[in-house]
Amino acid sequence: MSKTRIAFIGAGNMAASLIGGLRAQGVDASDIRASDPGAETRARISAEHGIQTFASNAEAVAGADVILLAVKPQMMKAVCQDLAPNLQPQQLIVSVAAGITCASLNQWLGEQQPVVRCMPNTPALLRKGVSGLYATDKVSTTQREQAEQLLSAVGLALWLDHEQQLDAVTAVSGSGPAYFFLLIEAMTAAGVKLGLPEDTARQLTQHTALGAALMSTGSDVDAAELRRRVTSPAGTTEAAIKAFQAGGFEALVDTALNAAAKRSAELAEQLGQ
Repeated sequence: MSKTRIAFIGAGNMAASLIGGLRAQGVDASDIRASDPGAETRARISAEHGIQTFASNAEAVAGADVILLAVKPQMMKAVCQDLAPNLQPQQLIVSVAAGITCASLNQWLGEQQPVVRCMPNTPALLRKGVSGLYATDKVSTTQREQAEQLLSAVGLALWLDHEQQLDAVTAVSGSGPAYFFLLIEAMTAAGVKLGLPEDTARQLTQHTALGAALMSTGSDVDAAELRRRVTSPAGTTEAAIKAFQAGGFEALVDTALNAAAKRSAELAEQLGQ
């Protein structure tokens, strides 16, 4: 991102995380600017990262190479329509707003504007996120690299071939942290019922989840093989796994993710009008 000028429209948690990631990678503060209607938000992000902030979106995007839209989906249409007269055709638009399609963004910003749509998740706030990215055909190779480097500042960035796949990304990783929080919640409660102090049950569950995730991401074998390796025949783990499967665990996960993907598509249709 060296010498790439980046403007953030909206300076909330996701924008702050991305700005912090860019600064940690050595991007100069003078190449980053942000706009936000909240004076306190502007003051905080300026103090934390040393960047210039604006109340005006038009001032923020002047001279920017990349413009990242980080406003609430419900506000996106109004923000884009207000921003459109101030854009240059070569400026790359990167949107991290859930449910707003590229077609809607181009309708509001201009058909020729290059657009990359992203679906990050909340662990990006810790720079441990994962994002799915999709680019329209107006996006150049250089701009694809810029978008990837921008999202890589907060974790893993993966390109998609079809925009519709972002609904699946939403179901798997966008909403995914909540599924693991639910499992942590349930396992902690079960541990308490088995006689553990609540704090002990919680820490055991949290660190087991962390360790399992690190083993999975650091291994060259898939999750099914890792599961088999820790499941001794007729042992305690096998007893628990059989109970999960008897309750329809895999089918339930499939149903849940399909529900999330369907809702993602519905929201895109509603918000794009």
